[in-house]
Amino acid sequence: MKKAGLIICLLLLIGCKSKTVSRDTDDLKIKKIATSEINSNQQKKAYELGKRVLETCNTSKFKPFNETEVTKSVMENTTEERLTKTCTRFRQYYGSFIDLKLDGVYKTKNEVIYRYHALYSKKVANKELRVFVDENNLVSAIKSMDWDEKFDAKITE
Repeated sequence: MKKAGLIICLLLLIGCKSKTVSRDTDDLKIKKIATSEINSNQQKKAYELGKRVLETCNTSKFKPFNETEVTKSVMENTTEERLTKTCTRFRQYYGSFIDLKLDGVYKTKNEVIYRYHALYSKKVANKELRVFVDENNLVSAIKSMDWDEKFDAKITE
């Protein structure tokens, strides 16, 4: 009886072994794009949408995104309620939002990442805004984080 229980336990352990996922290394490669290679229309779109989100903190009014600007998940996650909560914290710590300064543009296999230094009225503010644009020219993510002089690709995965 004990042997049967031991065998069952061993079979369960073997059956529960985690699967290994093979991933193409090209998916993980991030290259900085030269200024001459940047799509100016896409850059303008990324800037305007990123600025629209952060200006909400100054005006308390948010013009919702539409399906020609962002992916469905971004549209669902960028609600006035969530922005108000974030903006309250940002205004308290960083002051009023001033503008975005483009620091670099990076390309992965499926996305282009626009990295902006977000400028605020308080000198202690040192924030970054990343706008991700997919192959359909839709913004697939907008992320705010603390500024680091070095672009850390691990944060984007």
